[in-house]
Amino acid sequence: MPFQKDFAGIDINDFDYDLPDQRIARFPKEKRDESKLLVHRDHFIREDIFKNVTEYLPGDSLLVVNNTRVVRARLFFRKSTGAHIEVFCLEPVHPTPEIQLAFQQKGEATWQCMVGNARRWKTEILELPLTGDSFLKAEKLAHTSGGFLVKFNWDSQRTFAEVLEDAGKIPLPPYLHREAVEKDSQTYQTVYARHDGSVAAPTAGLHFTKRVFQLLEQKNIQTANLTLHVGAGTFKPVGQEGLANHEMHTEQILVSHELLHKLLDYRNKTIAVGTTSVRTLESIYWFGVKLQSAPDATFHIQQFDPYQNENESLPAVQAIQNILDYLDGNNLEFLSGSTQLMIVPGYKFRMLNGMITNFHQPRSTLLLLISAWLGNEWKQVYDYALKNDFRFLSYGDSCLFL
Repeated sequence: MPFQKDFAGIDINDFDYDLPDQRIARFPKEKRDESKLLVHRDHFIREDIFKNVTEYLPGDSLLVVNNTRVVRARLFFRKSTGAHIEVFCLEPVHPTPEIQLAFQQKGEATWQCMVGNARRWKTEILELPLTGDSFLKAEKLAHTSGGFLVKFNWDSQRTFAEVLEDAGKIPLPPYLHREAVEKDSQTYQTVYARHDGSVAAPTAGLHFTKRVFQLLEQKNIQTANLTLHVGAGTFKPVGQEGLANHEMHTEQILVSHELLHKLLDYRNKTIAVGTTSVRTLESIYWFGVKLQSAPDATFHIQQFDPYQNENESLPAVQAIQNILDYLDGNNLEFLSGSTQLMIVPGYKFRMLNGMITNFHQPRSTLLLLISAWLGNEWKQVYDYALKNDFRFLSYGDSCLFL
């Protein structure tokens, strides 16, 4: 595999750093936009408050945000014996693998799930009370490499999204080491969240408020939406076996015709909000590359595609135009697909000129993405943050890299 040859020198141990437990933000700031902001540009670092982010963004630029919505994906059942079983819904399997459609399903659905206390759950059908004197029923079907297949049944008057909203709990990241409280339903959700489907928030977006959007508008900075539904695999660290053996999780993407046109209009002026937006934008490029030689290609980007593609020099404008032609030719307003894209040092970014992001876990693919943008200066950035009381991870502070 070319990746193994080209990136044999990348050692995941070089992307480790000491993150004291007390530096992990357990709860968000009372006011979202009062979080700290680290700005890195032209090899210089400065510090500010997030509400002032507009002062550093180029005027007449485009901010691209991920409008996915975190669902209450954790379900807590209780067996007749009293044993507690946690079922964490990861992705739909039947009757449709499409997340948007799966949440509109009524009456019955099968999902890939993680199951806590699985040994205590044999063949019994579990029940969870819903409002209105009805129940959500769960049957464990089979063990899979990613957990278990679980078949759900409920009254046919509600969608699965409504069932989860009624009975589920917000799935906080495991490194917070606490149970979700009711306030997390608001604070672990961006103010622009629209489309149900994520089991983790696109956390760079958590800093945005109505006040920030008003300031953006005053500076003539436009905003555009895309959707990437964040999976639990985002928290999976790279093991000692190295990058070539790390399997990236697959995440579903939805991109509008309108966004693609804006990306053409704002070439060289595009700022991605969050690593999920970064990966989606770069995945768009690689799908456009695929279409260059295979007009009937499907939109799925495998993790090593960029490192094995002979058309990697295709201009981004042409890649975007290929997708617009594809949408027009198929009379589509939206591009739907999925990505496993892994961005590591040595990657060449095609679609953006900056990013807003949080501070990421050691040994994570997200930290590798940051290193791909900053090079070894990521160490200076993280050292500065650790020495200057920045808060880390999902509920932590933010960075702007230009």
